[in-house]
Amino acid sequence: MSTRATPARRLGVRLAVPAVALAALLAGCTEQASHLTEVYEQGAGDYVSGDGRIITLAADKRDPAVEFAGTLDTGEAFSSADVAGRVVVVNFWYAACPPCREEAPELEKLRAQFEANGAEASIVGVNVSDTADVALGFEKDHGVGYPSIVDAADNAVQLAFADNRLPQNSVPTTLILDRQGRVAARVSGLITSPSVVSDIVDTLLAEKA
Repeated sequence: MSTRATPARRLGVRLAVPAVALAALLAGCTEQASHLTEVYEQGAGDYVSGDGRIITLAADKRDPAVEFAGTLDTGEAFSSADVAGRVVVVNFWYAACPPCREEAPELEKLRAQFEANGAEASIVGVNVSDTADVALGFEKDHGVGYPSIVDAADNAVQLAFADNRLPQNSVPTTLILDRQGRVAARVSGLITSPSVVSDIVDTLLAEKA
């Protein structure tokens, strides 16, 4: 179990693994984004878990960078500007979500691997349903060392991604941002192969600016 560190340390990271080929974009993502925007604005609290499908986008197919900000469960402010120039794994979760509980230790292993290898990559959680104390209790119980934004009050982070070509479409959802802050990949549902996430991160780290 890792000890909780300061946000700067917890966001520090790197990795060396083989690259994976980029897959084609599924049709209908834009329409789905508009629907998600309506759901968030209405304050709906029901989420559907995805099937683990992974979509990756070539650099010329990615939407503009997503800017987002919020308050961490520790009470500290966080902004996408804090991880500018890094590859960022953004994981949407909540404590009562079974696949979220299952994948949290794997995400923590990735965070530790990034940090041990000095990779310019970070993991940031976005808690979509809980209060800060519930989120912190989950992180303590599951040995999670990466920070999480508490987003239940205004869904600001979820809305920031809603009109993207690859929006959050389930809980959990994991979005992987390139160094420019653009969504380059999405895992819908449980991460069944952390090594694939590592491969995608490595591919993005190797991309030229």
